Amino acid sequence: MTDAGFSADDIDTSKPHSARMYDWFLDGKDHYAADVEAAQKIVKLFPNVKDTAGTNREFMHRAARYVGDRGIRQFLDIGTGIPTEPNLHQIVQGIDPSARVVYADNDPIVLRHAEALLEGTEQGHTAYVHADVREPDSILAFAREHLDFRQPIGLSLVALLQFITDDLDPYKIVRTLLEPMVTGSYLMLSHVTWEFDPEIWDRVDAIYRAGGTPVKARSREEVARFFEGLEICEPGVVLSTHWHSDREMKIRDDQPLYVGVARKL
Repeated sequence: MTDAGFSADDIDTSKPHSARMYDWFLDGKDHYAADVEAAQKIVKLFPNVKDTAGTNREFMHRAARYVGDRGIRQFLDIGTGIPTEPNLHQIVQGIDPSARVVYADNDPIVLRHAEALLEGTEQGHTAYVHADVREPDSILAFAREHLDFRQPIGLSLVALLQFITDDLDPYKIVRTLLEPMVTGSYLMLSHVTWEFDPEIWDRVDAIYRAGGTPVKARSREEVARFFEGLEICEPGVVLSTHWHSDREMKIRDDQPLYVGVARKL
């Protein structure tokens, strides 16, 4: 099920879009020349960016499994990105086929692929809305049509909030999204940091800004603020490969990505 409030004319292929650049970083196929050109500029500044995109995706898999293993059967995933298997619903419906997932993203091309690629189990439910996290109330309104807000929800904000600059108050956006969710809900979050190479981030921002989406890398302290008032799960706010790494995963310190999962009290 999707909210199809757009037409093909809404897809501007002349400017790079963060979701399509992320698709290129993950070796996907759903991007355009402008996205590739911008992404290749990022690679020149930040040669490990493809690895970072991969470790971010792997964190989403582990975090969804972690939250699903703790009994959460409903998820709201904002900043979905172009579907790349396994998707969040495939992980959580692998734990419980009746799990329900709502996806939201502001790139129309994601919606174009959603019906074909975000199909869930017969017992479960998946829905998709074309929406912007800068308007959290509209996302919540749609989510209420598909999720039971009397029960805990897993909120996934993976590699999203770096595209919300300080003037838009990303902390307030997160609080707004969490406010109607009951005790026992979870926040899953990842965010890029400038701490390991601060000099490149102004140039990275300039590339993304040219596509209309500025990027704001943040410190560990700034990322930790998103979890204020929540019960942070072990091992806390850490680098991506340090969070419940799989046995076969190499723990690396060169990925400028902080991640964390926390429970609402």
